[in-house]
Amino acid sequence: MKIADILEQASMPIASPAYPKGPYRFIDREFFVVSYESDPDAIREAVPEPLEPDGSNTVMFEVIRMPDSAGFGDYTESGIVIPAKFGDHPVNFTQQMFLDDTPPIFGGREIWGFPKKLGHPELSISGATLTGHLVFDDVTIAIATMGYKYQHLLYDVEHGTQCHPDAILKKLQKTQVNLKLIPDVDGSLAIAQLVAYEASDVTVKGAWSGPASLQLFHHANAPVAELPMLKSLGGVHFITDLTLPYGRVMHDYLKP
Repeated sequence: MKIADILEQASMPIASPAYPKGPYRFIDREFFVVSYESDPDAIREAVPEPLEPDGSNTVMFEVIRMPDSAGFGDYTESGIVIPAKFGDHPVNFTQQMFLDDTPPIFGGREIWGFPKKLGHPELSISGATLTGHLVFDDVTIAIATMGYKYQHLLYDVEHGTQCHPDAILKKLQKTQVNLKLIPDVDGSLAIAQLVAYEASDVTVKGAWSGPASLQLFHHANAPVAELPMLKSLGGVHFITDLTLPYGRVMHDYLKP
């Protein structure tokens, strides 16, 4: 293989790259997010400097169903997101992620620094309940429930009017930040960065809110419960199309 051919590849292995070049388009991407109050000391410990917690003592547990994602396949992921600040700029810091498909694990870690590990999340509906269920190594580590389509956010039933999806758009277009750590061949860090990105080309197809409950269970290799659920602040459920673009370096720990 010629050098020029090597440098054209999107990813490893060279015989069959794990994922193609982006950007990456998602169709009918379905989010279930439970916001909850947690311990401020645990939040401070989980947020890497120079990011700072935003002071709300809020954490978000997410389950996201992705049936149609260009280059990555059909999969579900789940994780922990913490509202934070970079200087005066509000951001969301992705602290843990678990999913059931290898291409987005490889691509997510290598490109954006998503903290992805192999797990088994599931988003399902039974009767009047929407449920997010996260299993890691055959052990349940999180169960989230919400009234299914409890309160429509895009349609005012009482007045028969269409509502604007600005709140959901604002949530999706907020700057997201990951801590990207990639070792060198000698085991030292070759890359240590905060990577930022914003979703683009977002279309909101449906959005609902409702009462929500969350249980987190301790696990040595999947420590979601280290950000304890003290009080549920409610849930939101929405369906979108969006594009995940490449990121940018917000902070480089290896450069003075």
